[in-house]
Amino acid sequence: MSEPSDPSDQFDDIVDAETDRDPDLAVIEAGSRTLRTQAGPPPGDPVPGRPEDPELDKALREVETELSTRWGETKLEPSVTRIAALMDVLGDPQRAYPSIHITGTNGKTSTARMIEALLGAFELRTGRYTSPHVQTITERISLDGAPISAERFVETYQDVKPYVELVDAREEYRLSFFEVLTGMAYAAFADAPVDVAVVEVGMGGTWDATNVIDASVAVVTPIDLDHTDRLGGTTGEIAGEKSGIIKQGATVILAQQPVDAAQVLLKKAVEADATVAREGMEFGILSREVAVGGQLLTLRGLGGEYDNVFLPLHGAYQAHNAAVALAAVEAFFGIGADHARTLDQDTVRRAFAQVASPGRLEIVRTSPTVLLDAAHNPHGARATAEGVSEAFGFSRLIGVVSTSGDKDAKGLLEAFEPIFAEVVITANSNPRATDVDVLAAAAVEVFGEDRVVVEPRLPDAIEAAITLAEEEAEYGGAGVLVTGSIFTVGDARLLLRRG
Repeated sequence: MSEPSDPSDQFDDIVDAETDRDPDLAVIEAGSRTLRTQAGPPPGDPVPGRPEDPELDKALREVETELSTRWGETKLEPSVTRIAALMDVLGDPQRAYPSIHITGTNGKTSTARMIEALLGAFELRTGRYTSPHVQTITERISLDGAPISAERFVETYQDVKPYVELVDAREEYRLSFFEVLTGMAYAAFADAPVDVAVVEVGMGGTWDATNVIDASVAVVTPIDLDHTDRLGGTTGEIAGEKSGIIKQGATVILAQQPVDAAQVLLKKAVEADATVAREGMEFGILSREVAVGGQLLTLRGLGGEYDNVFLPLHGAYQAHNAAVALAAVEAFFGIGADHARTLDQDTVRRAFAQVASPGRLEIVRTSPTVLLDAAHNPHGARATAEGVSEAFGFSRLIGVVSTSGDKDAKGLLEAFEPIFAEVVITANSNPRATDVDVLAAAAVEVFGEDRVVVEPRLPDAIEAAITLAEEEAEYGGAGVLVTGSIFTVGDARLLLRRG
């Protein structure tokens, strides 16, 4: 049996094979491919489809139908009274394992996936709870880096259902859709059992249903204006709600924040006698280079530097998410406080190289390239626009946009205006999708009538955008970006990936 080749030899071989290309591009390509080789084969699609077994699919649909009769995620009664009552009758499953709690406006799910990948690489059994889902409800509850099976999802629901009904009968309002799912996640994690849970808030923090855990690490991704009718009209007010996940004696990992938000979060940390690590101070990005299929990073963690970290995701914001995720895992292991050392460098590199974040600048088709991105507010749209410009360099980009009715659609469109040659306005399958005529009127204000196309059905909108991208031979580098809502991305993903 032959000895495995040295990675440095692989790198040199690839560079030598790229003699007809620009030398700098050849080195970037070689570095990316070498790192991907060391990481092993890429994982399969992290988003599950419907169950192939008709009986199991029927059972899952029945559960989805029962859950849909409850308050949706946008109807809230701000308290944790009902979820606390459910945890009590379930025997407090959320206290059976340590947890990392994540709040913020944008980047929560990607950061959660990175934290999960790092913990899994260090051989810890993980549970991850995120929302909303891209395609299938089972995505929200993951064990060992993969969504739980439809069969296990149905079993978990049946297990907790009698206790849910007991709490429903006692409380003024029935448990909501999100509260039941949260109870299911915490019960599934205890049953697994997991070594650590990675939990993303649904909205806010203080009164979010997930906030019945006492997380040793609280993570706050960048805060911006979103859900202002429920969380507050300034980033400082929103930070006040989100700071509710900071528990006594915890370690708080803060991404870069607006000044007023940072002040609120730091004040809460002092009150809770929590240790704070701030991006740009105690940890951060030392260097970042665009690479083929992602980016190459040097990160400063709480315990030292990590170089040659290949992240197969696009955009500066994902690099910042990676820095936050690394610091959170270091804090979980006591690095930076109890220990002055780094995590194993090769393990960290391997974990990051295998990260996937469906619906975040995700390529689902080529010729022309079609990207999906779940940006749903102006802050997220600006980050996405920067990421597209940096990583793809399209000669012509066509947008396909459908937003949710409670979002700042005009602000989102303004963020995309500089990079979209034209925009196709449409609607997704969610009942809360912005009315097409209303969204089209906002688009005309931003883009002008000549740059706006309206196609009420998403399949027609995507086809129209692809046609526009292919229209003229000179636009060989044209592309399509489908965005505006996680629901838009989910629908498009089903259409384009046959999910």
